[in-house]
Formats: sequence, structure tokens, C-alpha cells
Amino acid sequence: MATPDPLPTPSTQAGRDGLAALLARPARAVVALDFDGTLADIVPDPERSRAHPGAVPALSALAPRVASVAVITGRPADVAVRFGGFAGAPGLDHLVVLGHYGAERWDAATDTVHAPAPSPGVEGVRAELPSVLEQADADGAWVEDKGHAVAVHTRRAADPQAAFESLRGPLAALAERHGLIVEPGRLVLELRPPGMDKGVALAQYVKEVGAEAVLYAGDDLGDLAAYAAVDALRAQGVPGLLVCSGTEVPELADRADLLVSGPEAVVGLLDALARHLDAP
Repeated sequence: MATPDPLPTPSTQAGRDGLAALLARPARAVVALDFDGTLADIVPDPERSRAHPGAVPALSALAPRVASVAVITGRPADVAVRFGGFAGAPGLDHLVVLGHYGAERWDAATDTVHAPAPSPGVEGVRAELPSVLEQADADGAWVEDKGHAVAVHTRRAADPQAAFESLRGPLAALAERHGLIVEPGRLVLELRPPGMDKGVALAQYVKEVGAEAVLYAGDDLGDLAAYAAVDALRAQGVPGLLVCSGTEVPELADRADLLVSGPEAVVGLLDALARHLDAP
């Protein structure tokens, strides 16, 4: 078998240690990834989002060689499964999708979703949101109803960033009235119940698996909590590698051990890891 191409070198010692631990003990490693912007390109209409064509083949090659692969996303778990094409994919029979920032869970082994009861706060926000948007100077903003959360996107607005900024205050006040929090992202503001984030979800899952190394890849502000969880795990002696997909969010890119250019490059990294772990 030919020698695999070299893996990219993380820019930090902690990242290099994390990658070395994953390669040395893959059967004790968790690979966790965001969906939108990491496995799938960001598109104007989230309903048209789909995983990169190489994502499932790369994950299918990598998953049998590590302890577990998890997708951690703000989307509903079943939506991420459908848009990712994960159900029934060879090699992904133990894949886990943690949706709504970990509040929901889909297990490939059973093809079932476990979800909490809907929050009454979300229903209250849903009822008030049309009037809040009408009063705000955010022409072109539109609402994505996620069931357990509501997201307001400004990507289609004439001035997306201006619309985003004009909505920050009104949506924060609306969320507070109904006991919710606002999760900002790339031209999106999501109103959701407090108590779960990607960091909590990742830490709980790493503990469940008993992982001794972790890789996390993300692209947006919501992934900062997962980065913080990896930092905490490192402090506890669990090596970790932080990967940032793209450079659109400096707060994330500045903390990453490894920068890649976007979902295609994330897929390339996953594929390269699988080939290295398969090499004699």
C-alpha cells in the first residue's frame, strides 16, 4: 500500500499532541463535527443545505477506525441526518447526531431520535416574532422554524450585516421575555432554550464514550462552547485537536489549532486521517 500524503501540521503544541494521540490510539478517540459550514457549505436557503458529496464516504472510511464519530449541530437531529445522508450509510452504523445543540440525539444503530418536550417559550416567541420583525429595520430577514428553536436569517437581506445588527436588540429582548437565549451565528440569530450548548453536548459524549483523545471541527460562534470543552478536557489530561473550517469567524479561527479552507478541506482532512489509520 502506498504511503499516505502527510497530514497537515497543527499550529499549536496542544493541537499537535491531540493529533498524535488520535493517531496513536484511534480506538479511544472521538471525532466530533459541526454540520453547516463544516460538513456542508453555507447556502442562502438552509433547506437546500446538503453535506459535501465526499463527506459520507470520508466518514464511512474513518468511523470504523475510531471510537466514535458524532455530528453536533444546532439543527434538529432528523434534519441533519436527512441533509447529511447519514442513515443507512456503510460504516456509519454507530454514528451519533446530537441536534439542537445536544438536546436531541439520533443514533444510527436504532435510527431513532430522542428529544425533549417543546419549550413553551419557543411557542411564545413564535407568536410574537412577526410583529417584532415588522417593527425592526430588517427588510429581507426570514424565519426558520426548528421546532425546539426559531432562527432568524438575514443572508437574503439587501444589507445582511445591517439587518443582523438591527435585530440583535429586539430579538434579545424577545428571548428574555420568554426565558430563552439568543445564539448568534453567521448572519443568523437563533432563539432557543438555555441549558444546552455544543460544549455541554461534547463533554457529556466524550465522558459517555470514555474517550482518551478528541477532535472537534466547527466554523461558527456556536462552536466556541465546544472549543472551550476541548480546552477543559485537555486540562484533565485528554488531548484534543481544534479544527476551524474557514476564516469567516475570527473568534473561532484565532483559537483553532488547525485552519482548513471549508467543508471540502474538512472532508479532505477526514479522508487523510482514515488513510493514515489504515496504513500499515
